[in-house]
Amino acid sequence: MIYLDYTANTPVATAVLERFLQVERDFIGNPNSSHQCGRASMEEMAQVTEGIARLLDVHASEIIYTSGASEANNLAIKGIAHATQEIGRHIISTPLEHSSVGGCLSVLKDEGFEVDLVSVKEDGTIDLDHLKTLMRRDTILVAICAVDSELGSIQPLSKIKEILNDYPNCHLHVDATQAIGKTQISFEGMDTMCFTPHKFYGLNGCGILLKRKNLDIEPLIHGGASTTRYRSGTPTLALAASTEAALSIALKEQKARNEVVEVFNGILREKLATYSNVCINSPEKGVPHILNLSVGGVKGTVFQRALDEQGICVLVRSACSTDGELSGAVFAICQDRRRALSSWRISLSHLTTGKEIQRFVEVFDLCYRGLVRK
Repeated sequence: MIYLDYTANTPVATAVLERFLQVERDFIGNPNSSHQCGRASMEEMAQVTEGIARLLDVHASEIIYTSGASEANNLAIKGIAHATQEIGRHIISTPLEHSSVGGCLSVLKDEGFEVDLVSVKEDGTIDLDHLKTLMRRDTILVAICAVDSELGSIQPLSKIKEILNDYPNCHLHVDATQAIGKTQISFEGMDTMCFTPHKFYGLNGCGILLKRKNLDIEPLIHGGASTTRYRSGTPTLALAASTEAALSIALKEQKARNEVVEVFNGILREKLATYSNVCINSPEKGVPHILNLSVGGVKGTVFQRALDEQGICVLVRSACSTDGELSGAVFAICQDRRRALSSWRISLSHLTTGKEIQRFVEVFDLCYRGLVRK
């Protein structure tokens, strides 16, 4: 089996798993308990949170632990919308967002909020001029991904922040799930930002929402003590510690990891360019980990299954998408339904090997010749 779906999930790093096990064994007390074991756990939790804060250059009080990025997106978007609806009920997002963002927006629309989607250019970045025309005095939120999970496009966050400076009642939420460990990103100028460590060799079942200290949002979960009033529930110390470990390694090794992935991305682009029915959807200036392509005349799901039968694991759209739907991200950049339906995604890692790339090229050629009409 050759795994080329690292954007959906990454294998946990040995050091991260060891850190989880060590903390799980050494700190048995509930951090909310007032006895010695509880106090020891709470002290360790505070140290872990301070460590994450230093890595991200944020304040420890701005960190909210969640079950993952989907919960974090829900908490940020619904929390901001409900807390500020007396000011306005207009929200702006993009067609590139993860289903946990799209799902939130659908629910809020049913509640009477108005949602506009900003146009996307051919390179997968949003049209800043269109964003300016959509902004209103009653716009309370702009929700956008830092890096698109299907195309790998990197959004111009600094320019987006500049536009929002003229709208003091509007908040900026950034889904940084595909950005951490892949590209430079700062919380400066944002109101909320989320990510999950299972995208950079951490564990599943945990995530982080960063929230500005002076921002009040409405919680999703009520009752039960925690590290913050914005997300109730017993703090999971071992998961927090493993997140710190994964984040530390990812940031330290980001440059070296990216260099490996860039080489493989270049090889694949060169090989795939020799096929007349192949269209590369990912921009040249996106993150190198994601390579989205369309094979003309073949549905993405069909090509993905053919590769899977040969032991190659790739994905059509994101792992949380519904089967049979066209790619909203690809359609946004080309307005071509057939191209969007025939798209699928390769996602690479520093763990990918040259032999795996060579084997993928061989299998791709076999599937292409069998599926593409002459």
